[in-house]
Amino acid sequence: MTAGEAVRGAVLRLGQAGVESPQADAEWLLADLLSCNRSEIPLRTETALTAEEQDRLARQVERRARREPLQYILGTANFLGYDFRVSAEVLIPRPETEVLVELALEFLEHLPHPSVFDLGTGSGCTAVALAKRCPKATVIASDVSGAALELAKSNAESLDALGQVEFRQADGLDALTKGERVDLILSNPPYIPTAEIDALQPEVRDHDPRLALDGGTDGLRFYRLLAIEGQSRLRRGGRLMAEFGDGQERAVAGLFQQAVWPSLEIANDLRSRPRIVIACAGH
Repeated sequence: MTAGEAVRGAVLRLGQAGVESPQADAEWLLADLLSCNRSEIPLRTETALTAEEQDRLARQVERRARREPLQYILGTANFLGYDFRVSAEVLIPRPETEVLVELALEFLEHLPHPSVFDLGTGSGCTAVALAKRCPKATVIASDVSGAALELAKSNAESLDALGQVEFRQADGLDALTKGERVDLILSNPPYIPTAEIDALQPEVRDHDPRLALDGGTDGLRFYRLLAIEGQSRLRRGGRLMAEFGDGQERAVAGLFQQAVWPSLEIANDLRSRPRIVIACAGH
């Protein structure tokens, strides 16, 4: 079997399984198999696959047909140009969260020695990418999941950011010690209402860690925590930036307004949808 024949068979199987982008996913799987860039696949269509390669590709195609996310199958996901190891223990980095990091960098560039707290770091993509882009920053990255933290540490090590990022296992703001304050709190917390998780697409519902999805009855559990307690963990003029789900902007903004933050704004994502709350601390 040639690589071209293998791709055509994979596209057919993935299409039948309801995968959203069967051609692209088949090409990514083949590129991983052949250790080449996806852009090279059109040049490799006549490459003969060994029996072992055919078996490996067939297994991976079946995993994708069962709607396991491509990133979990490949074991990596790209975020802001950096390759992060991912597994079923962590949420796959999303493009929306890249906007969160870009906004954070705009704020931090004006500070001489900024300190950042990344709540719910998961794969470490936010903390590590920010550290790479802002060498003067020191970052505290926390997660309640020990397995997630181990993966995040591994990513920090492979991207040469261990010296800038400190990892702490804790729930919520408990990662910060009493009296400890930072310039910026960043978070992409769980925000799916519990009852809505079972209606999500299979890639998310069946494979993303529920701990990283479930935001409580109304999806706002962590925003209440951040709104009520976040300001006391920030230095004067510090910021809190947190990603939220579709349609949650009014409810999230209301929580921060109730908690009397001095200023508040909502930033859009790459598709011009409200996505990030930015709150400024007073003191």
